Amino acid sequence: MYQLQPLPYLYQDLEPFIDTHTMGLHYQKHQRNYLNQLNRLLEKNNYNYQYPIETLYQHLSLFPLDDQNDILFYWGGVVNHNLYFQSIKPKNREEASGDLLKMLVRTFGSYENFKTEFIKYAMALKGSGYTFLVKKEDGSISIINTVNQDSPLSYGYIPLLNVDMWEHAYYLNYKNDKMNYLTNFFEIVNFAYANSVY
Repeated sequence: MYQLQPLPYLYQDLEPFIDTHTMGLHYQKHQRNYLNQLNRLLEKNNYNYQYPIETLYQHLSLFPLDDQNDILFYWGGVVNHNLYFQSIKPKNREEASGDLLKMLVRTFGSYENFKTEFIKYAMALKGSGYTFLVKKEDGSISIINTVNQDSPLSYGYIPLLNVDMWEHAYYLNYKNDKMNYLTNFFEIVNFAYANSVY
């Protein structure tokens, strides 16, 4: 069975930007539910867990057509949340550095322009989904939105970081003030992780 990826911090460590209750519900209820539903479908089809979870989407042909969409949805819920929980870090206030920073400046003109553009994309997302910074096959980077639990991995992109725009990620803290949630995301964004993946 695929296992819940441990958080690298405690629920309360992201206060005041994300409250303890939201983090606990997000991880123990929402993330665990995606994982449980995914494992249930895989076990129903006698899957032997021979592939890392990140590459499962490449092997959908192992499963009946009737189950493939559900498997892809719950798989996306797991890997997107895994990335989101890695994309934030307590008391971070850390900006990009090294090669990633150079690419951000080359692509967006400056780090501040990237931040503005990222927030603009997230604010424009309709319904539930995520905003990602991704690396493309040619080495360039881009900001993309995905809906529901679609993952950039399915499109051949390498996700570097994301922000969860489902209401369960922010509503207890911010109600419908998504701009405040996104501004505070950049107070705890984990560019050390994004740099390592890049």
